[in-house]
Amino acid sequence: MEKNIDFSKCNALIQAYMGDAVIELLARRKIIGDGDRKVSDLNVEVKKYVTAVSQSAAVERLLPYLTAEEEAIFKYGRNAKGVHVPKSASAIDYRRATGLECLFGHLYLAGDMTRAEELFDVAYGGGA
Repeated sequence: MEKNIDFSKCNALIQAYMGDAVIELLARRKIIGDGDRKVSDLNVEVKKYVTAVSQSAAVERLLPYLTAEEEAIFKYGRNAKGVHVPKSASAIDYRRATGLECLFGHLYLAGDMTRAEELFDVAYGGGA
């Protein structure tokens, strides 16, 4: 990454793009920590964390733990223009998932992976 650029100020969909990768990385780390399994089984398991429907459900568990700033970032992502909703999710679930990804992307780009990990544990600590 280049210096002197505040990546945390990227638009909502750029932050969500990064957040998608952050959530997948944290989910993979969690499921790998649960013990050795075949990679095909891991791929099935990780989908419980990264689909729009599962991320939307995670938002419900997470909202009470967000700071006012984090909630504003979530809403910034949720309300982003230009979101294309796939057939596999409702518009509400997809927008909430985009908001969640925006929040995780923002935290990563701001250099606060500790908080991202804390929020992941709240959202998915008991499993997906």
